[in-house]
Amino acid sequence: MIRRRLPGSNAERCGVGRTFRHVFFDLDGTLIDPRVGIVACLQYALDAIGTPVPEAASLERFIGPPLASTFGELLGAEDRERIDRAIAAYRVRFGATGLFESRVYDGVRDMLGALRATDRSLWVVTAKPTVYSVRIVEHHGLRAYFRNVHGSELNGDRSDKGALIGHVLETEQLSPRDVVMVGDRVHDVLGARANGVTSIAVRWGYGSLDELTTGRPDIIVASPAEVVRRICQAAQCRRIRERPAAARRRDRR
Repeated sequence: MIRRRLPGSNAERCGVGRTFRHVFFDLDGTLIDPRVGIVACLQYALDAIGTPVPEAASLERFIGPPLASTFGELLGAEDRERIDRAIAAYRVRFGATGLFESRVYDGVRDMLGALRATDRSLWVVTAKPTVYSVRIVEHHGLRAYFRNVHGSELNGDRSDKGALIGHVLETEQLSPRDVVMVGDRVHDVLGARANGVTSIAVRWGYGSLDELTTGRPDIIVASPAEVVRRICQAAQCRRIRERPAAARRRDRR
């Protein structure tokens, strides 16, 4: 189990005294494993525009980032016309079959149920377009756990994670101090930090440990069960810190 130790008091180390009333979850690589569908759609799109198709394993690193940046790297960032054609071809297959070619990670349903049992509000916050994200969440029977599902627009608006998190905070009228972002890629970590939101990076997705540690998340966890422990531990630390000093002294006697 790998954790990044934060400086300061015990309360600060387990969440900077925050209660995390609202939990934002990335979708791909955090709640679901979309490898089969995304890789197949990337290969389909590249073949459709007449580009050599890489082996599946070499495309796994593109699970998570926005399509425009993915095809920008695969095709050349300056070739906007080919990027647009590739995105259109990708969506032909993804909208028909690819979005269903995924599975919920082991332990995720238990994690979501445990957090909901503490009266926290859960939200899907993903760079994937909302129109697809809602269908995927509903397909896997996860919709009842979430207050709302927020994603990007098909035209690319809010595909940047920082812009998306900021939009959700403003739209839902949430304070960054009450929110924690849970995700598997550095984009989740950096997007959270840009908005003053605490980040939890998960190890079971597609971000390597080097990628995640470079992004400097507040917490790194190895399992869905640890997500629950760390979030609830942060709330417990807050309660301990806020108890009157006299009561804390009595407890130490």
